[in-house]
Amino acid sequence: MDDLVNDLPEDPGPAPREVPATLRGVGVGRGGVVGPVVKVLPVPYVPGDSALLVDGLPAGRFTARRKVEEAFFVVADRLRHQAQRSESTRSSVTSVLLATAELADDRALLSEVLGRIGAGDQPVAAIDGVIDGFATMFEQSGGELADRVPQLFAVRDRVVAQVMGLPAPGVPDLVEPAVVVAQDLTLTDTTTLNLDNVLAIVTELGGPTGHIAVLAAQLGVPCVVQVAGATALPEGALVTVDAAAGTVVLGEREGAGEDFARRREAAVVLQQDREPGATSDGVPVALLANIGAPADAIRLAEHPVEGVGLFRTEALFLERTVAPTLAEQVDVYARVLRAMGERRVVVRMLDAGGDKSLAFLNRSGPESSALGIRGYRLVQTNPDLFDTQFAALARAAAETGREVDVMAPMIATADEARDFAARARSHGLTRVGVMVEIPAAALRARELLTEVDFVSLGTNDLAQYTMAGDRLLGDLAGLLDPWQPAVLDLVAATASAGTALGKPAGVCGESAADPLMALVLVGLGVRSLSMSAVAVPAVRFSLRHHTLERTEVIARAALGATSAIDAREAALNLVAPEVRDALAL
Repeated sequence: MDDLVNDLPEDPGPAPREVPATLRGVGVGRGGVVGPVVKVLPVPYVPGDSALLVDGLPAGRFTARRKVEEAFFVVADRLRHQAQRSESTRSSVTSVLLATAELADDRALLSEVLGRIGAGDQPVAAIDGVIDGFATMFEQSGGELADRVPQLFAVRDRVVAQVMGLPAPGVPDLVEPAVVVAQDLTLTDTTTLNLDNVLAIVTELGGPTGHIAVLAAQLGVPCVVQVAGATALPEGALVTVDAAAGTVVLGEREGAGEDFARRREAAVVLQQDREPGATSDGVPVALLANIGAPADAIRLAEHPVEGVGLFRTEALFLERTVAPTLAEQVDVYARVLRAMGERRVVVRMLDAGGDKSLAFLNRSGPESSALGIRGYRLVQTNPDLFDTQFAALARAAAETGREVDVMAPMIATADEARDFAARARSHGLTRVGVMVEIPAAALRARELLTEVDFVSLGTNDLAQYTMAGDRLLGDLAGLLDPWQPAVLDLVAATASAGTALGKPAGVCGESAADPLMALVLVGLGVRSLSMSAVAVPAVRFSLRHHTLERTEVIARAALGATSAIDAREAALNLVAPEVRDALAL
């Protein structure tokens, strides 16, 4: 077969990087694994005017057409093969892969590409032009066809790579348990991962409060982010990933198997306690779970959690070119309510914008701006989006006979809280709250709480806005530490307002999953903690070994520190020894 290369200057490229024996990053969770590396490759950038070379010479039109036709067939075949492998574990992924394979097999699409090449276009330019045209047609058609636009571009990326002799981009087909290594992972990437075979996730970019890290925590998958040099790890190399230590060791670390086994055994013991959360002197602290889909709620049946403290509804809206219909939303919300039975469910309204861009939104300003039109601010330009979601939640509650709590993201003022509450209640939703993620909301928490029934602190975003650092930038992980005294001050102000007005203040940021931080939060006046379900047993254990008075002493010590490191150390020095030892704090 002819060797295909793109029309770029010959360059041996940089010499392979020497990988240190130990790579360091920021760990998420306390688990650890040993397994082989499988790397996620980025989409290659290939200019449209790149020539197809065969034996160093530009390919003729006949040869180019033949190579492109072969590439479409190869891509379709690989997608079908990948679908077959995923069929027994994730039916939703299987259907997406098969639908994408159908597009790669589409004769009309291929015919147009071949026609352009025959007219003189370079192969990449022909592929780009036809895919763009089909995407526009799909978007204008709307409905299910519009939802297939991302699949079109997935075909484009794979076919271009195949034609130009480049490695296939994207998430690999995981045929055995492996450590997934990437420069970064998008939310889209995770939808095609065979999670049953993901031992751990390692990324060069991202931060411990980024969305992939949060997802890994929710699934109980060890994760280490901001690992410089991770993508230089050899494909298939055996590595030891220790989330608690934040390390990735090339090879199997001595004693790692026994160490990780002890951690798993300790976790099993902690899970045997299924009582509601409370301090040792009986002060209730609701322990709730964060979820993103009905399947997550179904899995909670196995966990002793007291409900859902954060249902992230944006997963229903991502990767679509039209908003989900009222009926689609009712179905999803009703499934979550039924799965949770009599337990509490708190639904966060659509939190889009910023790094969670939606194709169908009428928006202005930089798409990636965390300071722009995002969260409930979208009601300014897309009020129907929220009215439909309110109506769907109300109908789902009526159909299931369950009450549902709703809360708004990105609330900054009492006026915004009042507007949200009025809209929600006009649809028959009676328990209404807001997220406290912006310093202004924390500083004026008392005014916000006069308008709503509860508040929930999103500590990830609260740290981001307090410390003026993008939570997705791993380089700022230290600055965005939830132990920062300024962040703790804002949590304290919010909890104090709730106590004064007799209205609950909870935390649904991942800081709630830290057994040490949980003591500080309760000592500040927080009475509900929502986290990944796998983190609940350790938090329950920590609370059960401290009185409320002791948590208040710990909280005062943390508040009195002048740095994040000192705040954590001050709290740790006051923790019961049995908790420190059992949880390896």
